[in-house]
Amino acid sequence: MAATWVVVADSSAARIFTAASPTGDLEEVASYAHAEGRLQDRELRTDAPGRAFDSVGAGRHGMSPKVSPREHETAAFARLLGGYIEKARAKSEIRRVILVAPPEFLGQLRNTLDDDTKKIVEGEYNLNVVRMRAEEVRAHLPDKLYSTLDQR
Repeated sequence: MAATWVVVADSSAARIFTAASPTGDLEEVASYAHAEGRLQDRELRTDAPGRAFDSVGAGRHGMSPKVSPREHETAAFARLLGGYIEKARAKSEIRRVILVAPPEFLGQLRNTLDDDTKKIVEGEYNLNVVRMRAEEVRAHLPDKLYSTLDQR
């Protein structure tokens, strides 16, 4: 039977809950840890950035990446979660998804989803509750998570 998933995440962890009914309790079915999401840029870098020479003259300057190592790791984790959600949708394991994450991670997670998966997103909540117990997470969400009328 296809389920409703409540995906609670931030840049360093994610938990997936199922909701048997719109007003019921959450049951945790999976969790992911991404320790790199907690590290600072200096801890993720292995060496100093490269150096470049000016095309004219003897000037030299350091090159900086367009994306920081931390941003890169956060985006990679969002892609991993998005891929997991998409696979579950493609296998008809889930009917709807509710995303719960801090704003900066919620945007990245949303952007990793394909159009078909975006259609089953029932709601998005800007909350950082990934380290709370299931009942605490549920208390931060609306009384009714989704409509019982399935018009899809």
